[in-house]
Amino acid sequence: MATASLHSLLLKTQTTTNGYFFKNPITPPSQNISFPNKSLSITCATQVQTQSPTTPKSQSQDRIFNFAAGPATLPESVLKKAESELYIWRDSGMSVMEMSHRGKDFVSIIEKAESDLRLLLNISSDYHVLFLQGGATTQFAAIPLNLCKPNDSVDFVVTGSWGDKAFKEATKYCKPNVIWSGKSEKYTKIPSFEALEQDPNAKYLHICGNETIHGVEFKNYPVPLNKDGILIADMSSHFCSKPVDVSKFGLIYAGAQKNVGPSGVTIVIIRKDLVGNAQEITPVMLDYKIHADNKSLYNTPPCYGIYMCGLVFEDLLNQGGLEQMSVEKSVRSLMNVPFTLEKSELEAEFIKEASKEKMVQLKGHRSVGGMRASIYNAMPLAGVEKLVAFMKDFQSRHG
Repeated sequence: MATASLHSLLLKTQTTTNGYFFKNPITPPSQNISFPNKSLSITCATQVQTQSPTTPKSQSQDRIFNFAAGPATLPESVLKKAESELYIWRDSGMSVMEMSHRGKDFVSIIEKAESDLRLLLNISSDYHVLFLQGGATTQFAAIPLNLCKPNDSVDFVVTGSWGDKAFKEATKYCKPNVIWSGKSEKYTKIPSFEALEQDPNAKYLHICGNETIHGVEFKNYPVPLNKDGILIADMSSHFCSKPVDVSKFGLIYAGAQKNVGPSGVTIVIIRKDLVGNAQEITPVMLDYKIHADNKSLYNTPPCYGIYMCGLVFEDLLNQGGLEQMSVEKSVRSLMNVPFTLEKSELEAEFIKEASKEKMVQLKGHRSVGGMRASIYNAMPLAGVEKLVAFMKDFQSRHG
């Protein structure tokens, strides 16, 4: 089921006359660029349960619903296939975890993973697809080191904590400018692109496509003012959740542990003409040319993680591609849903009771508190239905 439907079920809202119980810190927008600064109550789209919610039949009885922001839940079919191939992969006589990363078996795995990802995102031959390590955070340094000289200017649109971290890291290797920040409004907005005061000489314009902590997502993308400049996006938390026109970007990067695999794999999609101009101080392991020339096999990559990503890509293709995961347009994130209780003293009890009902990782990010439900591609409808029913039941008992 499309993520939009899961999100709509969890965030179906109505105004109440006697205050709010569950509050979404950010409301769905009336326009495409900002949110009204008021809270709404969350109501349930399913009937109130008189007994504790039970695990729906579509989910294995011994599986919990994992709402973590990452590492996140994986498709059950993918996990079962990996389980069946864990001991011996096909006719290789060994596990993927035991293979030489340069042997024919693993080379076939990584080549198929790349081919399937290219199909999913319609990535042209003008781009390299790299499977790297170090998380998206390592790319905060790798990007300016590869694309800039020390005195080059770059522009940042900061819509949340991750964009801010990327900016701060870039200050070590180039001259970044924050041309817009949502920090003063607690990261609840996306700017009007026409109002951005870009540097006409900026080497690139950097955005974070979806901010997991505050739940703000770009649905459209700005265009660099510099005709030779490029758009760069951290897409870690909504990568492969919907179609994207890769040709609009010079570089896309994403940690795999949200939508496409386990932690340990970082995917970089970079236009080929941007590779080969790294600063002299660039460490070998951060040089895109080194990895491109060696087809992501310069050193031992996260082999099993890449294998798992490949299974997810295959599963997405079998479902009909990313069009089946596409979502409605709004600025509100459809991946991460933060919310609070009016009575904050009940939040610990809410998390405790939810855990007993096999719903875990609902505690909000440590920097903002509250609660957060992450509903990536692999979260089944049954999980969201159960959470909504539990919220309604909790409200009836504590409201």
